[in-house]
Amino acid sequence: MDITTKNTEAPPPSPQPTEAESKRAARGATRPGDRIFLGLSRGSGILLLVVMAAIAVFLTYRATLAISKDHGNFLTTLEWNTGVNPPTFGIAVLAYGTVISSIIAMVIAVPIAVSIALFLTHYAPRRLSGPISYVIDLLAAVPSIVYGLWGALILVPNLSGLFGWLNDYFGWTGFFSWDEGAPRSMLTVGILLAIMILPIITNVSREVFRQAPLMHQEAALALGATRWEVIRMSVLPFGRSGVISASMLGLGRALGETMAVATVLSPDFLIHLSLLNPGGGTFAQNIASKFGEANEFGRDALIASGLVLFVITLLVNGAARLIIARRKEYSGANA
Repeated sequence: MDITTKNTEAPPPSPQPTEAESKRAARGATRPGDRIFLGLSRGSGILLLVVMAAIAVFLTYRATLAISKDHGNFLTTLEWNTGVNPPTFGIAVLAYGTVISSIIAMVIAVPIAVSIALFLTHYAPRRLSGPISYVIDLLAAVPSIVYGLWGALILVPNLSGLFGWLNDYFGWTGFFSWDEGAPRSMLTVGILLAIMILPIITNVSREVFRQAPLMHQEAALALGATRWEVIRMSVLPFGRSGVISASMLGLGRALGETMAVATVLSPDFLIHLSLLNPGGGTFAQNIASKFGEANEFGRDALIASGLVLFVITLLVNGAARLIIARRKEYSGANA
């Protein structure tokens, strides 16, 4: 009896396509809609870079015209007189006021915003977290001038008690000494800015915390961790980069806020050690208050101060990107 044996040898390998053939196949497999979307997204990115470059060139050119005729030191002069001959102006007071008010706003807003976001995502029942989240979303859409009017009519008249308490207990530091003037100071501006940026930081942080891996939280609970330990060991490390991004968004609004600051601040061109006494100024507030009455040279000087604010904003965002890049282990993609 003949026994038929099967050929168990593997078939010869099929020839691999060349690189050119692979590229042609990839191009052929790409649908027209994909090519259109790729072109639109690439064009949008290039257009954004072009717009940013155009803004930088415009600000630099107009700022150069003003700074070349400045009789004082643009960086250190505590004066803003662009209508005299020779003109003398500087940004020392504006830079100090912008940075100080933004720092105050961040110190107040970030801890409160993160706490609210954690409460909404891990503590509050759903029937309570939903309405609260909706109200916070509405606060993010309130115009700046409305915040400014509320600050001038409600916040400023009711800060005297707080300022008096700070003066009684911390006035010896110099930062919280108060001459019992109108509470239209850097601290008032910082408090108002904190209220304005609070919804932005809260909303972004809330969405980041919601994306924390549920398996990690359940594993921590199974090992006997408390709810706070779960948040500390699983949720916060996962959302750290998101909280930093949210804080930078809030800081960007605080740095560039205009009408609200102009409504509650009594500006002058002196650097005050005390945060409670009236005075000071910010870049955006100074531009808004002086642009309408400025001559052509005065507008160039204001544009020069706007260039400094533009650079500060770019540096802040660049620093945030570096912080996030150095903490890739905490990003959601690597969780």
